[in-house]
Amino acid sequence: MAGEHLPQTAAFIGKKKFDRIVARAINEKWSQLALADRLTRAALTMQGTAYVGFTLEIDDHIESPSVNFDGLDCWTFFETALGIARMLRQAKSSYTPSDLLREIEWTRYRGGQCHGNYLERIHYLEEWFRDNDRRGNVKDITKSLASTVPLEGRKIDEMTVLWMSYRYLKNNPSMRPGMTQMEAELQTHPFRYIPKKAVAGIESKIQSGDIIGIVTHKPHVYCSHVGLALRTQDGVCHFMHASATKKRVIIDASISNYLHSIKSHAGIVVARPQ
Repeated sequence: MAGEHLPQTAAFIGKKKFDRIVARAINEKWSQLALADRLTRAALTMQGTAYVGFTLEIDDHIESPSVNFDGLDCWTFFETALGIARMLRQAKSSYTPSDLLREIEWTRYRGGQCHGNYLERIHYLEEWFRDNDRRGNVKDITKSLASTVPLEGRKIDEMTVLWMSYRYLKNNPSMRPGMTQMEAELQTHPFRYIPKKAVAGIESKIQSGDIIGIVTHKPHVYCSHVGLALRTQDGVCHFMHASATKKRVIIDASISNYLHSIKSHAGIVVARPQ
């Protein structure tokens, strides 16, 4: 299939869980639901899944769209839920791993295409928002929710500073200059966010299924974490995410309370799937 440059035995883990989710989606006619509802239901099927870091790093050389239902990090959690929701927009009698991998390729890679090169992948959330907004997959609604502030005096250079942590960069030194150039280009784009002190006042405008990027005070990145908004029956808008500290996918406190629970969190950016 297009974009699948590694065998599915390496790139698609947890087919039995995928089959259970698909069977439920077909039985409950998720395809008839709005995108946000499909996304939320998909996310809830992954509640309790183990947190596993670096789940995008699946090979030493060849880049390929991938899914792992047995272990998720913050990025693969939101992106897998979105991929399932997008896959189900058309009612079918059955769905295959390749159907989901095509959706993952479309959102994970610059311009929606993977040709096997690690540098084609979107590695930073701020670019993911911008690229997917440009292509109509999401709408960055941050500025429509509240007054925003600029993030200044910050470099995006985590991938080149911490290259030893990434299998592809560690095993392919020739990629590192390209990553440095990519990071330099990202820094030419202004970045604005909603400070955490303002989030409680605008939580009512956030909807279930919105993608919540956590902006950080820490160096080397703009966003250090990402998850989904989940509004429960009591009206509280929770932050649902793959938590490194809780070691699993959880429904956490309200978005504003979650932000205030960690000193390094600066605020949020928000994208709404389209």
